Amino acid sequence: MTQSPPTPERPPNLSSRRAARVAPFLAMDVMSSAAAREARGEGVVHMEVGQPSAPAPRAVIAAAQAALATGSLPYTQALGMSALRERIARHYAETYGVTVSPSRIVVTTGSSAGFVLAFLALFDAGARIAVPQPGYPAYRSLLNALDLVPAPLTLRDADRFAPTGDALRALHARESLAGLLVMSPANPSGTVIEPARLEDLCATARQLGLRFISDEIYHGLAYGMPTETALRYDDEAIVINSFSKTWCMTGWRIGWMVVPDWLVRPVERLAQNLYISAPYLSQVGALAAFDAVEEVEAVRAGYAANRALLLDAFPGLGLGRTHPADGAFYLYADVSNLTDDASAFCRRMLDEAGVAATPGLDFDAVEGGHHVRFSFAGSQADCVDAVRRLKGWSR
Repeated sequence: MTQSPPTPERPPNLSSRRAARVAPFLAMDVMSSAAAREARGEGVVHMEVGQPSAPAPRAVIAAAQAALATGSLPYTQALGMSALRERIARHYAETYGVTVSPSRIVVTTGSSAGFVLAFLALFDAGARIAVPQPGYPAYRSLLNALDLVPAPLTLRDADRFAPTGDALRALHARESLAGLLVMSPANPSGTVIEPARLEDLCATARQLGLRFISDEIYHGLAYGMPTETALRYDDEAIVINSFSKTWCMTGWRIGWMVVPDWLVRPVERLAQNLYISAPYLSQVGALAAFDAVEEVEAVRAGYAANRALLLDAFPGLGLGRTHPADGAFYLYADVSNLTDDASAFCRRMLDEAGVAATPGLDFDAVEGGHHVRFSFAGSQADCVDAVRRLKGWSR
C-alpha cells in the first residue's frame, strides 16, 4: 500500500527577517496613543509629528480641483510630468543660482520613495551607509529593510549636532562605508549645516569615494541661518526633497530627486516597476505650489513665532536644555535632569498633561533615552496651550 506523503507542517506565523529588522516609528505610536485619548473626549496638544497645521496653498487646491473636474487622472511618465520637472529645475536656478537640467529631476511619491529609489540604485546588499545619530528613524529602517547596513554617524552637541568631515573619516576607517546621508535642516535637532561645513563634507565624501545623499526636505524653513543645496559643492550629489513640509502637502505624497545623468536611467527603471508614476493629481498640485510664495512665507513666519515662543518659555518649565533649532520645526530637549527613560516620560506627559511629544529613542538608540522632540508645526494657540499645560505639570 502506497503511503501518502506527509503533510508539511504549517510554517510559524513569523514575518520576514527584513520586516523584523524594521523598528517601530515611535512618533506614530505616540500619535495613536494621543488619538485614543481624544476618542475618550480628553484634549491633546499634538507636538509628536512633523505635520504642518496649515492647509496646502490655495493655488495647489484650485489646480487639483480643476484637474479632478476633467475626470481624467492618468499615469504620467515614471520620471514625472515634464512641466513639473522643468519647474523644479527652475527652482534651483531661482533659489540657489545652481543650474540643473530637467532631465536629472525625478518626481517621487514623497521623499520616502526617493530614498528607496536612491538606496536601491546606488548600493548592493550589505553596503554600509553613514546616517546621522540623532537622525530621522526611517533612514535606518529603510536601509535595514533593503539589506543595507546603517552606520551611525554620531553627532555631538559641541558640533551643534552637525556632521563633520573628521567624524566621517573616522567612521569610514572603522566601518568601510559606501555612502553618506546628511540632512539640513535636520530632524530632530533643527540644525542647519553651515555652507563651509557642507562643502567640506562633500569634499570629504568625494575623497573617500562615498556616494553623497542630501536630504533637503526642510529647505525653506530656516530662521536666520543660510541653507545651501549640496549641488553647489558636488554636482554628483543625490538630493532628495519634498512638498510635504515647506508647502504643507504631507498627505499629497509628492516629492522629487535630483540625480546625476548616469543614474537617471537606473532610477527610471526602478520607478517604472515599483511605482509606475507619482500620483497625477499631486503632480498637478505641486506644479502650482511654486507660485504660492506669500502663503508659504506666512506659514514660515508662523513657525518662527512658535519657535521664539517655545525657546523663551522652555527654560522656565524645567524641561532641560533645548538646541536652538536653526531650521525645520522641532525643539530637541535634553531632559536628563528629569529622566533617563524618555518613552515613559512621554507617556506620563501625555497621560497627565495632555501634551504629545516624541521620545528621543526614535532618533538615537544610544543617547535618546534622555531626549524628547517637540514639534512646533502646529498653530500658535497650540504652542501657548502646550506651555500652559507643561507649566503646571512640570512643577
